[in-house]
Amino acid sequence: MSDIQSNERRTLIDKIFQLKEKKSTVGTEIIAGGTTFLTMVYIIFVNPEILSVTGMDQKAVFVLTCLVTAFASILMGLAANLPIALAPAMGLNAFLAFSICSKYSWEVGMGAIFWGSLLFFLLSLFKVRHWLISNIPSCLRAGISAGIGLFIAFMGFKNMGLIESSPATLLTMGNILSLPVLLGSLGFFIIIILASRNFHAAVLISILVVSVLGLWLDPNIHYEGIVSLPPDVTTVVGHIDLVGSLNIGMTGIIFSIMIVSLFDSSGTILAVTDKAGIADSKGRFPKMRQALLVDSFSSTLGGLFGTSSVLTYIESSAGVSVGGRTGLTSVVVGILFLLVIFFSPLAHIVPSYATSGALIFVGILMMSSLVKVDWHDLTEATPAFITALMMPFAFAITEGVALGFISYVVLKAFTGKFKHLNICVIAVAVLFVLKFIFIGH
Repeated sequence: MSDIQSNERRTLIDKIFQLKEKKSTVGTEIIAGGTTFLTMVYIIFVNPEILSVTGMDQKAVFVLTCLVTAFASILMGLAANLPIALAPAMGLNAFLAFSICSKYSWEVGMGAIFWGSLLFFLLSLFKVRHWLISNIPSCLRAGISAGIGLFIAFMGFKNMGLIESSPATLLTMGNILSLPVLLGSLGFFIIIILASRNFHAAVLISILVVSVLGLWLDPNIHYEGIVSLPPDVTTVVGHIDLVGSLNIGMTGIIFSIMIVSLFDSSGTILAVTDKAGIADSKGRFPKMRQALLVDSFSSTLGGLFGTSSVLTYIESSAGVSVGGRTGLTSVVVGILFLLVIFFSPLAHIVPSYATSGALIFVGILMMSSLVKVDWHDLTEATPAFITALMMPFAFAITEGVALGFISYVVLKAFTGKFKHLNICVIAVAVLFVLKFIFIGH
């Protein structure tokens, strides 16, 4: 009887995820889900560490990160049947912690994340998303991605103490022989060496190794156990200031969140589906609309529940590389993140320098987008350059995006290349000019 029931369950799973049509098996999908999980589970340590800078409860953010990641990944698997996992976005969490919350409270900042994500969802719902992506120049898309990468890497160097502020030179090198710098550097090299050898769990292993060494060598790190019941999340949930974040000064921030979400998530979905061999020459794939709605809807949940914007993860390609072809892969990822909730004490013993290597590594990956820029055309290269460098220099992603759009329009207009301009780019540039005039930066 048990064999019959097992076969019935297997048949049901086959039907739900179309395993035979996709030429996959339950075993393959489970392995793929486990692989994707190992490559992205670092977010449960990095996201709470970054957001704790704003004053948010680190343990509560740990649990919420797991919950929102699990829900979004399972929803993607069931609704779109794609091997794509989602989690709080690297870049937007740093934007919130180190840029937005330098001027506003985390409650207001998270409200801005929600409104920016809601605009992103509406773009998907009303099918405007493709129009925007196709009308924003590739040099600006590359500059935005690279700029966020530089911003994230900057925070990685700062967290380990390799760079410090200086009244004379603005920045200077920190004590290279200090324990945080040595352990942070060790973690970084572990990631690069393992990743270059195609070891999928490189980031996780680096964080664990450095955290164990920190626990042994750093008197400021204290062991609090491994397993426990999930801590209270009410210190975060229900405290998002949706009304306060709608003030006029947040306009540029909300718009930047929408733009970054648009490029980040859309690019990742196209890259993963192409690697899985399920997208056609124009980037279209089965249940594309469902996938776009799920990822943009999940983004709003991240803001609403205090984990930063939730987007698709390029780490999903790791699961695809070992055979993941259906939504069962994403469901497995979600289930594993639910199980991790009971390991919340681990998040408290992970020092900031243990996650520095991961931030720098993500920065390196995001910088690679600059190869797409035509550096021989100054009207293309200059906006990308300005966009990328102004994000870390101005310590604000919004200003980088704004100056990139404005410089693009100015250069194209005054070099006679009007055909490169379109309504979308001009409108965005004008809006940012008006923001600087009437609101400031």
